[in-house]
Amino acid sequence: MESIGEFFRQVRETKGLTIDEVASKTRIRTDFVKALEDGNFAKLPDQVFARGFVRSYARSLGLDEDDAIHRFAQSAGTYYDKQAERERLRVRQAEEERKRQVNRKAVAIAIGLAILTLIFLLSREQSSLLVRRSSIDPAPSASKRTAPPAPESQDTPPSQLAEEILPTPKTKPNESPVLSSEVSAGNRAESVTKPASTAPTAPVLGAPSPSSPGSDGPLGGISLEGSEATEGQLALELEAIELSWVVVQIDGGSPQEVLLRPGEKAAWKGQDQFILTLGNAGGVKAELNGVPQKPFGPSGKVARDIVIKR
Repeated sequence: MESIGEFFRQVRETKGLTIDEVASKTRIRTDFVKALEDGNFAKLPDQVFARGFVRSYARSLGLDEDDAIHRFAQSAGTYYDKQAERERLRVRQAEEERKRQVNRKAVAIAIGLAILTLIFLLSREQSSLLVRRSSIDPAPSASKRTAPPAPESQDTPPSQLAEEILPTPKTKPNESPVLSSEVSAGNRAESVTKPASTAPTAPVLGAPSPSSPGSDGPLGGISLEGSEATEGQLALELEAIELSWVVVQIDGGSPQEVLLRPGEKAAWKGQDQFILTLGNAGGVKAELNGVPQKPFGPSGKVARDIVIKR
């Protein structure tokens, strides 16, 4: 079958009409009429408008409009199919580039927050060390001021200790002091031990007990154990069969976006429900708590506001 452009040209020349006359009669621009006859579909507008031109041209020549549309579909179908594929590819590339930019911004923000948190923890640790040092430094000087005199050595002989503790008896001027040599060893020991037992004892100052390790500092109150997942949660898992853009809203929270390539998986957990928006409804498989879900639509179709609940 000859192309739509050649068919129109032959009929127009048979009727003795010029391109300008056809353009005036159909109210189509002259360059569009010429492009249609030459089969130059790239100069024509979108496919919807081009089909309208074909109908108007066929009507002006007294031809069957449906037959003209059929010829147009056979002549220009390949071109418009490739054009649609190029447009889808362009949109997909633009979407991927936007996702990459969002991911780069998210990584930069996460790195900035990590640096700020590290600076905060270091400054807090340094301030706590300064406070502890200032509270510990005055302790040695206080202990030096209140420390009792060192007790006498236990190697001092009992007789010398007794002479230091017992008062010396007073003697009259004409009498010389007489030391009795008949005092028994038992009496002498008793006279020595009695003052010793009544001697005041010095108070003992207790040394400050060291603080337990890890009880203070910036990480003292932080538990390093992970929290376990609560029971009764919903677990949604998506596996990509084709390239698909996914938006997930969990229990009415903020939407989360992800771009899944073929073979990639993504999982979320919630309490009540998930609301999905899929850029390629037939490009993903879903499981809820391990149970496979029905397909969301054909491949290439956008599916919005899909509610998945218990």
